[in-house]
Amino acid sequence: QVQLVESGGGLVQAGGSPRLSCAATGRTFSASSMAWFRQAPGKERDFVAAISGSGGVTYNVDSVQGRFTISRDSAKNTVYLQMNSLKREDTAVYYCAASAYRQFGRPSDSRGSYSYWGQGTQVTVSS
Repeated sequence: QVQLVESGGGLVQAGGSPRLSCAATGRTFSASSMAWFRQAPGKERDFVAAISGSGGVTYNVDSVQGRFTISRDSAKNTVYLQMNSLKREDTAVYYCAASAYRQFGRPSDSRGSYSYWGQGTQVTVSS
């Protein structure tokens, strides 16, 4: 059974720099794109960042450009999201996702491209 388990969330002060982790078990995702999405209260689940299977290609939404960095350790079957300079509008539940197959080119920012999802981890930014 495939599982994605996120960790690293919590209550963080504005300007803080937490790192989220997502550990995958049940299959290897070394050739698959992985991504982070987030969902704020009352809003849809939105794309944050994605990384290719090789780790060589990353893509993120404009609102986190220069603040968030996605990375992966294929040996550990784990993807990370380093978040810096947090703002109150970054408050959301953050979800890890993995594609079931290899994607070519830029990793997808579409929810439908990802078959596996974690349970989410809450990040609350206080001022």
